[in-house]
Amino acid sequence: MRTAIRFKRINIEISNICNLKCSFCPEVERSQKVMSVSEFESLLGKVAHVTEEVVPHLLGEPLNHPHIKELLDIAHKKNVRVNLTTNGVLLSEQRMAVLLHPALRQVNISLQSFTDNFKGASPQTYMAKISRFVAQAERERPDLYINLRFWDNDVIVNSLNPSDIMVSCSEAFQFSWSDVKVDVRRKKNFKIRDRLYLHFDSRFIWPRLDSEKLSEKGFCHGLSGHVGIHADGTVVPCCLDDKGVLALGNLHTQSLDSILGSPRAQNMLEGFEKGELREDLCQKCDYVKRFSRHAKSQKKR
Repeated sequence: MRTAIRFKRINIEISNICNLKCSFCPEVERSQKVMSVSEFESLLGKVAHVTEEVVPHLLGEPLNHPHIKELLDIAHKKNVRVNLTTNGVLLSEQRMAVLLHPALRQVNISLQSFTDNFKGASPQTYMAKISRFVAQAERERPDLYINLRFWDNDVIVNSLNPSDIMVSCSEAFQFSWSDVKVDVRRKKNFKIRDRLYLHFDSRFIWPRLDSEKLSEKGFCHGLSGHVGIHADGTVVPCCLDDKGVLALGNLHTQSLDSILGSPRAQNMLEGFEKGELREDLCQKCDYVKRFSRHAKSQKKR
């Protein structure tokens, strides 16, 4: 019985290898790693009872994993919901079937990945594959949420002169861009129909230790709403810590409680609760600005 839910999500990086090279994702500087089925089963067994869902991604493309179906079988057996993000380029009939797996609660397809990697190429074939998957999902998994993701800036800039991928998307799913109102500060989703949505977000800069310090004040949901696990088992407080700068321990050799109970983790968590960014990397993170309203409310307490 899963009664001690602590996190909204836990990111488990099943592979740090990707089939694309997007400008908005950093290159992996760690050793390339594909998590084995047994490693995933062991790690999931240690976190299944404390999270609402698992996201099989930090860096890397989940559909690139050679045993993705087996991993989903394990999640389903442990009654863990999965929220999967893919660039959609590797969609095949076999992988479409995998994305209909009962363990999956939501599938996100990052359409901006196509235009970022195949500049000037027609998205027609790419969008046709996505359209076939959506149609199959609506027939066989009407409970599955599907998000088609765009950067909001791309849409705002091109709303009067839509890009090829935008035109192809609207034609495939029969909606008009003139009806789409985008303001990620208030509403990120536009419902196309049923459980099919457009989802928008704004670009961000990955935090780096050699970047300029932005602030010592702020709030983050790391360690309270989510944590990340790298492909080698390293636990980090945030999915933007792609290098493991804030490594707290390794779940292969330690329990999650011991890792999160460490002095460093507790100091970070206490700081977030007080609106303080106590780690250098956090002080150089631009993403925390998105939680500024929460930080101000914490400061007033």
